[in-house]
Amino acid sequence: MTNTSRSDATTKKTIEMVEVSPRDGLQNEQRAIATHDKLALIERAIASGARRIEVTSFVNPRAVPQMADAEAVCAGLPGRGDVTYIGLVMNMRGAERAIATGRIDQLGAVAVGTDTFAMKNQGQTSDGSVEACRNIIARAKDAGLTGQATIAASFGCPFEGEVEEDRVIAMATAIAEAGPVEIALADTIGVGNPAHVERLVARVREAIDPLPVRVHFHNTRGTGLANVWAAISAGASVVDASIGGLGGCPFAPGAAGNVATEDVTYMLERAGIETALDLDTLIETNRWLADVMGKDLPAMVSKAGGFPKPNISSTS
Repeated sequence: MTNTSRSDATTKKTIEMVEVSPRDGLQNEQRAIATHDKLALIERAIASGARRIEVTSFVNPRAVPQMADAEAVCAGLPGRGDVTYIGLVMNMRGAERAIATGRIDQLGAVAVGTDTFAMKNQGQTSDGSVEACRNIIARAKDAGLTGQATIAASFGCPFEGEVEEDRVIAMATAIAEAGPVEIALADTIGVGNPAHVERLVARVREAIDPLPVRVHFHNTRGTGLANVWAAISAGASVVDASIGGLGGCPFAPGAAGNVATEDVTYMLERAGIETALDLDTLIETNRWLADVMGKDLPAMVSKAGGFPKPNISSTS
């Protein structure tokens, strides 16, 4: 494991990372990515230390063409008992598709903080999306899987603007009753700020205790890493990130790049917080993925490199 952190005598805190590049990282890209490249990305993520990976989404391929090969991706997943493969689903039809593959370990359901975005994203109201989440989590359990939920637009909506904190808390409380493994707060369009993040994460954490809070940030306005730090400070224990900083939502205008896995890893490890990820492998994967995508990727650490290694030469 690459030593990216300063050594100290204190007990290190650990943050669980969820790698979302194969799904959220690619879903909004116009360039069609071959199934074998998606599988190679997943294998490289595993080699970097990722043990929870959002591998695909089971959505209408007309709406999200990049995810049309969901079943093919699942068929090619390496058999790893130590890796949790997550499939994003928006409705029960998607849930049944994911379950039928026999390769998905966890269903990821989505609720949306506003009616307008919920209608564009899932064709139902915000309340309807909460009920759908609860049903998907129950179906996952029936199938012997686990379920988790993400509340999209927790920090702001591209159509309605401000989202009331009390609304997000009420949604999280209702979803928690279904027994997911965790609930995520997503800054879908990258409008969050650290003060808002710290306050909302703390309130949701208190409301759903003992369930963990996961966070999902986009770096659209340059606040992604600051928001990750604020969320962890407020008690979030799981962080979504995407290798290279790729990502975006097809139904949310301006929802550019996720926080980059290598950037988050560098920041946390240097601060003495363990991620179980290897930074050098992530940087190598960034360069490989840039070739696949045919463009430079947004992540900063892969451009600059990790913390300088000592280069001491002796003279006699």
